[in-house]
Amino acid sequence: MPPGSQWYDAEAGPLVRPYAVTGGRTRSGPGGVRFDLIALVEADDAAADRRGASLLGPEHRALLSLCGQDARSVAELSADADLPVGVVRVLLGDLLEAGCVRVSRPVPPARLPDEWVLREVIDGLRAL
Repeated sequence: MPPGSQWYDAEAGPLVRPYAVTGGRTRSGPGGVRFDLIALVEADDAAADRRGASLLGPEHRALLSLCGQDARSVAELSADADLPVGVVRVLLGDLLEAGCVRVSRPVPPARLPDEWVLREVIDGLRAL
């Protein structure tokens, strides 16, 4: 058997349950940071190197490697890591607390410009 194969069954999937991956936690960090599905996560390579690979779990390291090349949304990280979104949110909270990642939150709909403002801008540009 190859190393690590005892924790994976081709038909059943991973044998480690999500609550074991998060240590039974359902909220991310003591601040209870909530990650939107479209929040963009980018790895901070310098902080991840300082933190040391030995202090992070395999799932943490997998998320860091996935968002190391370019920023990815929480939903993309969940799909690419093959982990439930709730688990990814908890793990990202750990990484955010450790300073290993940066998160760009989406603009709230209340702060987006109204449609009429955008139409006025477009009309003004067309008039040029």
